[in-house]
Amino acid sequence: MNYSKKNNQGNIIDFILLKRVLKFVRPYKKRFLIAAIAAISLSFLGPLRPWLINFAVDNYIMIPNKQGLINITILLIIVLLLEAFAQFIYTFLSTWLGQNVIQDLRSKTFKHILSLKMKYYDNTPIGTMVTRTVSDIETIADIFSQGLLVIMAEVLKLLVVLIMMLYTDWKLTLITLITIPFLLIATAWFKKNIKRTFQDVRNQVSNLNTFVQEHIVGMHIVQIFNREDAEYEKFKAINNKHKNANIESIFYYAVFFPIVEILSACAIALIVWYGGHTLFSSNDITIGELIAFILYVYMMFRPIRQLADRFNVLQMGIVGAERVFTVLDYNEKIVNNGKLSIDDVEGNILFDNVSFSYIDNEIVLKKISFNIKAESMFALVGRTGSGKTTIVNIINRFYDINSGSIKIDGLDIKNINLKSLRKNIALVQQEPFLFSDSILNNVTLYDKQITLKRVKQAAHDIGVASFIEALPTSYDYVIGERGSTLSAGQRQLIAFLRVYILNPKILILDEATASIDTETEMLIQTALEKLSENRTIIIIAHRLSTIIKADKILHLQDGNVIEFGSHKELMKNQGEYAKMYKIQSEEN
Repeated sequence: MNYSKKNNQGNIIDFILLKRVLKFVRPYKKRFLIAAIAAISLSFLGPLRPWLINFAVDNYIMIPNKQGLINITILLIIVLLLEAFAQFIYTFLSTWLGQNVIQDLRSKTFKHILSLKMKYYDNTPIGTMVTRTVSDIETIADIFSQGLLVIMAEVLKLLVVLIMMLYTDWKLTLITLITIPFLLIATAWFKKNIKRTFQDVRNQVSNLNTFVQEHIVGMHIVQIFNREDAEYEKFKAINNKHKNANIESIFYYAVFFPIVEILSACAIALIVWYGGHTLFSSNDITIGELIAFILYVYMMFRPIRQLADRFNVLQMGIVGAERVFTVLDYNEKIVNNGKLSIDDVEGNILFDNVSFSYIDNEIVLKKISFNIKAESMFALVGRTGSGKTTIVNIINRFYDINSGSIKIDGLDIKNINLKSLRKNIALVQQEPFLFSDSILNNVTLYDKQITLKRVKQAAHDIGVASFIEALPTSYDYVIGERGSTLSAGQRQLIAFLRVYILNPKILILDEATASIDTETEMLIQTALEKLSENRTIIIIAHRLSTIIKADKILHLQDGNVIEFGSHKELMKNQGEYAKMYKIQSEEN
């Protein structure tokens, strides 16, 4: 649903979005009802106080009655206590409700993000996604704590105050209402402009988060190329836009609130002028009524001012909801309709006329076909951009192919349950991702079925135990974000251990030895020999010396298969592969 287009057609979009937000209240409808009752109670208890004061002045002060004054004072205290209790119930429950709603909404949003195709992550900055799942959702909590229920209560309070004013003196009420049209005009102007500035503020927050996140992650690039000053200037520009957006919103508050105060003062002046004149010239109004009307004016203008403010808090939440629901409405999910489970995988992989493109009309793989035999070592080679990593991505169904079919043991991967498929395929990338957590948790990924004893045994099997146990707290050693406290080779070994312990039937190494030293590569080669037993191994490598023992080598160029065979066969053919191998051998 395109909310931005609907938003230009009127305020109906606010109610559509609000309705969607309120669906998350259903599990907590009892508490919502109690909070609403408390808010409604406040609408009646507040206006009751001026009426009691009016009654006390006219009946127990102007006509002295000590006991009556004591009784009305006690009643006023009781009303105040009830008002305080209702305020507590409303404040606590509305805030509690908001926090629970955003907890559920944030969980749903994150779960939805987990199910999206990689295409979404390719096109959406990480900072934007962080903004959507954290700060944008946080603004939705204010819909309940400071927005919706407050608006309901304040509107009802206005009606109650107006009715009581009309009941007390309709002429004085009309005099008081002279300033209301000016207040309504000011409120409409404020509401229109503040909504636009709120949208701009949220956009600038997203831009700021995106910039900071990307540059902190890529700080080594900034420093390597001496771009600190240039990037600082870019940050200052984005930060300045964020500041200006907030200042603009503050400007409208700074103009609107004094207008409300001036109009409120004018209304009181009119009451004093007309009421005082009437009081001296006739008996149509009493001193108690005059005092009550002054209090009613404060009660009337305060809700109107609050309404404008709370309405914009509500709009802020609506803007946040619009951005969050835009993510939730993004339906490019990985279709997981597969009913088949592959528990006993042999590891035969067949590509049959497979075509694929990341972007429409930009074909990356062009009707390629090949077969990978079970328990064999299969290598993919080719220049950057030839389609090697793409093959890995579509085997795992990170992306769905345009045409053709991919089969494992004769079963189309689209018919295999996604969890079952990925359980049998493990991937080690050139730049492994490690979380800021212990080595143990990075290896097990919190799988409780994988014990520490099993991890230690696996580490000894592939020869990485020595470096892990040399660390200060061994397997409990907490590495930095993305494994920053480990060397590139050590990070790769941790990733290799993580894959090894899963015991996959199909193992994919995507440039896994490209950024490590010779000693670490020897460890991996030793582990590979163990892993190769009864497994299908797919290796992507630029260093052709690492794939000499591969059973078959597929040479890709611009998404086409140009050579296929063993190392000996390809060297014998004296084609492009042979040329690449000779060049690398000479360089070495």
